[in-house]
Amino acid sequence: MSLRPPSAPPILYGAYALAGLSLIWSGYAITDLIHSGWFGLSVALAGDVGWITVMWAEHRRLGGWYATIAGWVIAVMVGALLVLHGVLAHDLGQAIAGPFVVLVGKTVASFALLAMRDPAALTAEQEAEIHSVMRDSEYEARLHGARLNQLDQAADAEIARIQAEARIRLARDDADFEIGLQRLEKRAAIERNTPLALTAAQPAEPSAEPLAQAAIQQISESFPAPGNMLVSATEPSAQRAEPFGFSAHTSAQSAQRVEAIEKVAELLAQDPGLTAAQVEERLSVSPATAKRYLREARAPRGGTK
Repeated sequence: MSLRPPSAPPILYGAYALAGLSLIWSGYAITDLIHSGWFGLSVALAGDVGWITVMWAEHRRLGGWYATIAGWVIAVMVGALLVLHGVLAHDLGQAIAGPFVVLVGKTVASFALLAMRDPAALTAEQEAEIHSVMRDSEYEARLHGARLNQLDQAADAEIARIQAEARIRLARDDADFEIGLQRLEKRAAIERNTPLALTAAQPAEPSAEPLAQAAIQQISESFPAPGNMLVSATEPSAQRAEPFGFSAHTSAQSAQRVEAIEKVAELLAQDPGLTAAQVEERLSVSPATAKRYLREARAPRGGTK
């Protein structure tokens, strides 16, 4: 595949030739004018570089009329220096030919730019409008990104606040739990260290059923009944009044009953405020039996109350 350089209008080659000739002539004339050797050449180079830069701006349609005016101002100033050089050299030909080369080169370059310009290319106003739209799009995109960043920061702050409140609530629950445990431990310590005299005022009443069953079993083992007769848990009815309200001919159960009542009487003599619950606890009998023993022990000696 062969590669060909892009086609260019023939006028462009003439513009290049005139630009080179203008550079050579202006360099020679300005250097001879200021008598500064190679430093004078730098002035000519500055004028030509500025001229080429303006031509490039005009080709790119940058600067508008400002670029065009700047190009002609540079060309006129260089031409004026060349005229001055011819006048000081007392040479009318140089005074006319020097600026002629520069002005012709500038004119040819302007036509070359017009020939190279694309007819379908956008105008400067259209390019400016496109650039305005691009700037607006860039502005909207960056503004949207900044707002999203702001929302992300606000969300992070809200999440941090919720997490802080949750940690505070968790710490409060932990503190309440620890205080509850300390209260339970303190209450248990108080109960362990309470004197027995304080707890004796309210004795816990044992269940009557196990005590009654134990009493029946003890009586049955001590005085077995003949045959299949079972010992009843209830006490026999009171007989004719004798001392302490018992019959002289007592049975085995009556003897045990008399002994129990005598024991209750002894306890009553030691503690007049004896209660049925204390009798029940001391003798291991049922609540009803304890009340009956206490009532009979308090009865007058002549008979039952």
